[in-house]
Amino acid sequence: MPDCGCDFEATNDEQRQTLRLVLAINAVMFVAELVAGLLADSTGLIADSLDMLADASVYAISLFAVGRAANVRSTAATISGVLQMTLGAVVMIEAVRRFYGEAEPIGGTMIGIGFVALVANAVCLRLLWKHRGGDVNFRASFIFSTNDVIANIGVIVSGALVLWTGSQFPDLAIGMLISLVVFRGGVKILGEARRESKTQPEDGEKRG
Repeated sequence: MPDCGCDFEATNDEQRQTLRLVLAINAVMFVAELVAGLLADSTGLIADSLDMLADASVYAISLFAVGRAANVRSTAATISGVLQMTLGAVVMIEAVRRFYGEAEPIGGTMIGIGFVALVANAVCLRLLWKHRGGDVNFRASFIFSTNDVIANIGVIVSGALVLWTGSQFPDLAIGMLISLVVFRGGVKILGEARRESKTQPEDGEKRG
């Protein structure tokens, strides 16, 4: 029975399983990085933890959208994009606030936790790789995980610079950079969602 939809259902199940895994990884890393960031007084780690929170929320929204109508998937992607932009702005505000404070980040903790986060995001990226050409929500998930890997490398490098220079500025700089990466990711996925929404009438006509 070629029209039974069995292949589509199997794909949906695989996508849900992938999203559950990356959601769990990001949720755990959000808590770990936030606690480490507060203890190490690191803007970069706190920023990266909020990035993990944003991604976990995006994966939860994407999980809800799997197998649903195109307009639902497009709306879910739009929500994901707005959420990313909002958290990017929050991270930037926190970085600016700390710039005028007297933070003393611990470079060694930044390097260690940054490396753990890098491994976690590399695993997420590997899991999402096969779905990178899927619907708009999976494209969003792949974009965010790619950005996370870049941010993690930045945290590690800034931690090394903090150790080397004894200055808080590398930590503040990476916190601001992460906020821009998160915000830019949100803008990018909003563009993807708009492009997908424009194709929906055509898709509907084909189905009809």
